[in-house]
Amino acid sequence: MYCAPVFVYLVSFSLKLERSTPLKWAAITVVMLGIVLLTQIYDIGPGSVSAIGVGAGLLAGLSYAIFIFGFKYAAPHGSPQAILSIAFAVLAIVLVWPADGGQTVTALGSPDWPLFVGLGVLGAGLSFVLYIIGLKHTAPAVASIVAMVEPVTASLFGIAALNENLAGPQIVGMGLILIAVTALTVYSSSENKEQ
Repeated sequence: MYCAPVFVYLVSFSLKLERSTPLKWAAITVVMLGIVLLTQIYDIGPGSVSAIGVGAGLLAGLSYAIFIFGFKYAAPHGSPQAILSIAFAVLAIVLVWPADGGQTVTALGSPDWPLFVGLGVLGAGLSFVLYIIGLKHTAPAVASIVAMVEPVTASLFGIAALNENLAGPQIVGMGLILIAVTALTVYSSSENKEQ
């Protein structure tokens, strides 16, 4: 899924939605390097990767790119809550077919259901409302790079809440992602002020 910025950049530049600059290409390169280091994808053996896995990963990245463009162009036409309600309804309809009805009912009757609700409200609802508000003021390519802070925050959550440890290259990867996101955000802000 983390290849989405590449798809977004290629579409944005080829359709002339955004101007291609050396800094944007450097940011995408540095972020991708950071993702490789943080996820340790370089440490996976050739037998661990299948064609279906690669295809599913690329389709996830493409789907995320479509998500970014869809929300970017829907944001001016409705409130974040309305956009999310429509997106959630479509997702629920699409996921009914592969869902296991028994597990769904079991989850609803679980004593942990408040955790499910909290995860949905904080992990999806609030974050997506803020994301859509941000997309109103951000170009798709910049938004796709800024979204790459997600694996950094997930890793930090893993350290804080789950007592996980990071290796040196993972810490370097986090740093690269944060530097690229910060540089591109500052550059984009100054570029928008000039316009």
